[in-house]
Amino acid sequence: MDLVRRGQCDVVMVYRFDRFARSVRHLVDALTEFQAAGVQFISLHEAIDTTTPMGKFAFHIFAALAEFERELIRERVRSGVANARAKGVRLGRPRRIADSSKILSQRRAGARWSAIAKAHGVSVSTAKRLARLAGVQKPVQKTVENEPAQ
Repeated sequence: MDLVRRGQCDVVMVYRFDRFARSVRHLVDALTEFQAAGVQFISLHEAIDTTTPMGKFAFHIFAALAEFERELIRERVRSGVANARAKGVRLGRPRRIADSSKILSQRRAGARWSAIAKAHGVSVSTAKRLARLAGVQKPVQKTVENEPAQ
């Protein structure tokens, strides 16, 4: 769209126009903008060329059908999720349980975040979050004192 607005293209070609926009309104607005800029719109899958009256008509028909199909899919997904929840199915990633006190003690002992996370089967960010919740606000840095030279 930036190229169209800057006048740097003559044709916008997409594989399927339902991948280009999410609603008929957006498609129509884009088509109007293309026409104002003198840019053609071509959809390979639907074989639509908006430079002809029949192409414009077909564009609107296919756009409406694509939006209808997308709404049906959305409705089915929502219905499926609601059905699963009603049956007690837990959705999403499974929770990982990690002992935050062990993470904290390993970090205070100087262990690296990556090693701690791997040992507990969690991500580095989860390990850091658990350590922070256990009372550490900043990463603990291991300090080494210099021995006197002999």
